[in-house]
Amino acid sequence: MVHTYELTTLDKAQRGRLLRRAEVAIDDLLDYIRPVVHDVRDRGDAALIDYMERFDHVHLTADQFRVSHEEIARAHDLLDKDVYQAIKHAIKNVRTFHERQMPHEQWFTEVAPGVMAGEKITPISSVGLYVPRGKGSFPSVVYMLATPASIAGVPRIVICTPPAPNGEVDPATLVAADLCGVHEVYRVAGAQAIAALAYGTETIARVHKVTGPGSPYVSAAKRLLYGTLDVGLPAGPSEAAILADESADPELVVRDLMVEAEHGPDSSSILVTNSRALLDAVKDLLPARIASLPEPRQTFCRTGFEGEKGTGGLILAPNLSEAIAFVNEYAPEHLLVHMREPFAVLPELRNAGEILLGSRTSGPLANYSLGINAILPTGGFAHTFSCTSVFDFLKRTSLGYVTAEGYGPLSDSTRILADFEGFPSHARAVTDRPEARF
Repeated sequence: MVHTYELTTLDKAQRGRLLRRAEVAIDDLLDYIRPVVHDVRDRGDAALIDYMERFDHVHLTADQFRVSHEEIARAHDLLDKDVYQAIKHAIKNVRTFHERQMPHEQWFTEVAPGVMAGEKITPISSVGLYVPRGKGSFPSVVYMLATPASIAGVPRIVICTPPAPNGEVDPATLVAADLCGVHEVYRVAGAQAIAALAYGTETIARVHKVTGPGSPYVSAAKRLLYGTLDVGLPAGPSEAAILADESADPELVVRDLMVEAEHGPDSSSILVTNSRALLDAVKDLLPARIASLPEPRQTFCRTGFEGEKGTGGLILAPNLSEAIAFVNEYAPEHLLVHMREPFAVLPELRNAGEILLGSRTSGPLANYSLGINAILPTGGFAHTFSCTSVFDFLKRTSLGYVTAEGYGPLSDSTRILADFEGFPSHARAVTDRPEARF
């Protein structure tokens, strides 16, 4: 039976469960991951070799970590031509969108006569992008991360990705990396890859930031290394919310509900509507659509929508205002708006990694080729985190300049405040500095 809820009768435990989604017990993994991270820090390449064999069953030597130019060239020949063209098409759209995000390199404003304040924008000097593999191939993760990093002008872009048991790296990943201008690709996986990027080894130089989705072990390593390097936005299990009114097509709603649900048993996909007729129609259609899926996707969806620990389902709100309020509280990774006038409610939608307006704007379009970024905050972190963009690969430095005209009034206020807060050296630094010298 598909999980069905009414907002007006949700008890505290049910509401909390929906809002928490399928929490990954990262804290339980920290003690397991800590010695791995510290071992890579202390032993470098030797530790990477040991853990790649232990965890990934791949035997590598240090000189095999980095993917060669010849292997990248061979990947272009191996990749299906239709897939190659689809990747190029997607990269073009993603690049066009992210180029529009780039801010001015430098700006000033006169906050008072003779007092100039501004910012200088520069790229982060090095970033590591983690690209998972599992049982699939995810070139979309490559270009969603590497394209904004390249546009931002990051001088050194590094990818770590798991190899196959024979040591080969997925050709689609290599082609996407090459098309996006990635500088280095390493066949290193899991928590040990994050540790290598954080501390550096004899073969892999450290970076200043790591971002990209990964397994719970990768997430645990990031949490453990927070403070050693910037670990980017929190990207956990996939999730989506569909906000719909009575005008929505139940068949299209069902299709979109299943998009995120088929990612895995810990994914969350919910419908929030003020229309009982729509909810009942979706509830009737969903089981047959799930049954039509191949395994393991069928089990993933069944677990999410029907399982005891599943966090997907259908939610009936008493009115549109309360439906919107719940969606804002949920703060989904993906928010799809199936409404007669989707732009009319856009001003009220505040918390989401992305908002897809109208029934034609299905999630897969945004995931792959619409142009907006598909690496988004999950687990309610859309309350405070933004979608991945060029800003994840840029930093701002404040600028200040004071003329002789501006110095007098500014120094008087500064001296008064410094004395008030008890910092005599601060006060003397402005009172003992003759204005004439400026």
